[in-house]
Amino acid sequence: MTNRNCSASAIVCAFNEEQTLPGVVRTLISAEEVNEVIVINDGSTDGTSATLKEFVKNPKVRIIEFLHNRGKGFAMAEGIAKAQNEILLFVDADLLNFEERFVPILLGPLLDGKADMVIGHPTENVLDQKLNPFKSIAGERAVFKKDILPLIETIRKSGYGVETLINLSYSARRKRVEYVMLWDLLHPIKLHKHSANTAMRKYWREAYQISKSIMVNYALLFLIIRNTIGKTI
Repeated sequence: MTNRNCSASAIVCAFNEEQTLPGVVRTLISAEEVNEVIVINDGSTDGTSATLKEFVKNPKVRIIEFLHNRGKGFAMAEGIAKAQNEILLFVDADLLNFEERFVPILLGPLLDGKADMVIGHPTENVLDQKLNPFKSIAGERAVFKKDILPLIETIRKSGYGVETLINLSYSARRKRVEYVMLWDLLHPIKLHKHSANTAMRKYWREAYQISKSIMVNYALLFLIIRNTIGKTI
């Protein structure tokens, strides 16, 4: 697929991100490559819901409100199901300085037919670019809806393991994945957003859900191993 005229549906899942969410949404509204912005408020208990009132009348924006927190995977699945475009752009709600220039960087390899999924890695320096072990689970990514739609029910149950699940599935299906560097994009760590105790609890929860996602989808690991062995023979 090579079509620079295609538009994307941006999906932003938010839980208690009243400070940063409006800026992310404004940027996506302004991006010419995006004609639909789906915001899922995943049962926030802060002022996130109030900040979204600014966008209620914007024709580009579709707001989905959950009464209770359902988890990142469930929220992402809802966005996928509601999206109108064939190209989906996932953007985290807690980015400090998400700019329009990042959108074409994320979409470019898809639009040029060079990748089936693009993962954007927030990068502040060369060392981070080369050594960050978490870049594969970055939330900024672009995919084709037709490729991710078959995973939607599994995604609903994956919680914070959603990126790991998607990575496993794409690798098992031999999909082309390309990493792009999003230079100077700031994605604050939990220790910068919460107290030490709260941050550690959240880290533990994420680690558990990521590990669970790997164990539950062990069949994908076998496919990946088989594909790897096949390449070496």
